Order: sequence, then C-alpha cells, then structure tokens
Amino acid sequence: MKYYLENEFLSLTFDTLGATLTSIKNPLGVEYLWHGDPAYWSSQAPVLFPICGSLRDDQAVTRDGREMKMPRHGLVRKREFEFANKDWNMVAFKIRSTPDLLEAYPYEFELTIEYRLIGKEIVVNYFIKNRSPVDMPFAIGGHPGFNCPINEDENFEDCYIEFEHEESCTVPAPLSETGLIDAKQRSPFLNNQTVLPLSRDMFKEDAIILDRIRSRKVSLKSYKSENSVTVTFKDFPFLILWSSPNEGPFFAIEPWSGLSTCEHESDIFEEKVNTQIVKPGHINKYSYSIIIG
Repeated sequence: MKYYLENEFLSLTFDTLGATLTSIKNPLGVEYLWHGDPAYWSSQAPVLFPICGSLRDDQAVTRDGREMKMPRHGLVRKREFEFANKDWNMVAFKIRSTPDLLEAYPYEFELTIEYRLIGKEIVVNYFIKNRSPVDMPFAIGGHPGFNCPINEDENFEDCYIEFEHEESCTVPAPLSETGLIDAKQRSPFLNNQTVLPLSRDMFKEDAIILDRIRSRKVSLKSYKSENSVTVTFKDFPFLILWSSPNEGPFFAIEPWSGLSTCEHESDIFEEKVNTQIVKPGHINKYSYSIIIG
C-alpha cells in the first residue's frame, strides 16, 4: 500500500512492501530517488536488517549456539510491513517476528521505521526492539539509491561526492563472488580530498567500503547544475558507495552499522565487526537523514 507526505519543498511516496521510500520529488517534478529499473537494480531504498551485506555462505551462529540463515542484506527488505502511524509530517511502519523469520533469525524482534519530512530534510529513524529474553545481536543500515545524474541532460561523470571533512583513507577489497570482505587487502582511495569525482571504473569490482572516514555527511553534487542530495549518518560508522557495474544511472549512498563478514572473521555473529546488541525489552534507535538541495 502507498502512503504520502508533502510540504512546500518535497513530495514523498512510501510503500509498505519493505517500508521503503519510492519517490522524492521537488515542486518542479524533479525525481531524486532511483526508480528501480531491474535492468540495473530493481530496488530503490531498501532497509537492511538484521545484517548489512553478506554472511559467509549465508549462515552464522551466535555464541550460545543459535543458527542464522539469511540472504544478503537480511530479511525485511522484501517483506510487507504494517502501517503503524501517520501525522502531517511523519509516517511509520512496523514489522514483527513471524515463525518463518524466527527460523532464519532466532530472536523475537519488532522493527519500526519512521520517516519525518522537515523542510527539505527526510529523517529516517530505525527503532529495534528486543522481544526476546536474551541479548539480541544485529546490524541495520540504509541503502538509498539516487538518480545520477539527477538532471536528464547530464552524465554520470558530471557528478561528484563532497565529504564533510578532508579525507585520506584506504579501503578494503570486496569479494564479489562471495559477498565477503578481505579487510587485510586494502587499497589507497582518498588522499587529502573533500571531493571525489565519479567514474564508472570505480564500481567494476563492487561497492566502495568506507570504514575509516571522519565525515558523517556526504553530498552527491553536479558540476553542471545546482540539484544535490546530502546524506548525514551520525549513528553509523560505515558508509558504502555503489552503482551497478553495467552503468546504471543511479548512485547509492548507504549508512551501515555493520559490514559483510570479513575473510579473517569467524562465523560467530557477535564477533563480526561492530555487531550491535539490544537488551531484552529495550529499544535501540538509529537515524540518518536525506537532505535535498
């Protein structure tokens, strides 16, 4: 089912399937969100839970012996959510554990996703409630894709990423065949830069995993126009940049709390990098925002 939010700056559309954004338009009808063409990438802005990325062979085990089996990016992105609440500038959706979800992820959970429209800013709030009697490990992340270029008369290479701070970093190697990460094989990436020009060659191997940057705000901009998208992600330590290797006209800016299993890691879920824990009966909250320029 579709839901809508609108103000003088933006009109937003949401779908209960995946509790996801499906459109971000300004008053001139300019669409900022990727439309999900399956020739390139059929999704638009999926929610990743209770993993971000991949597990080794799609499996893991918890310290107390509970088995997990789930595909890349987790279990909820293709699930129907319940409508939870709506106000003049807010809409929220909810999903709870079901018997089939418990077979894959053996914890009773409740995930609420809330979207707030404040001027030109879309605030995305994730509320993860543990309804189990034991500590619940998880990861959560956003995967919004934006039209790139935003304007139809421009090219992908006319766009660039602008970082909040000057950055110098290396990046780990993604292993596209397995979906895992070789964290020990790192390549130079940014060298005292605030601006990263985009090129198709950047994504021939897979996504770019920024696990060592200071910035908590990045912007997708164009050399030829004023339209822009800024993503802020103070609650997320990792940022993934991605576009499809077959030259899809979109660019994904993804705040993640965790990463795919690294080659050197065990298959114990709690030992994955930055695994989050929510205590029984408690709620963890994580937020990021999309600002349209």
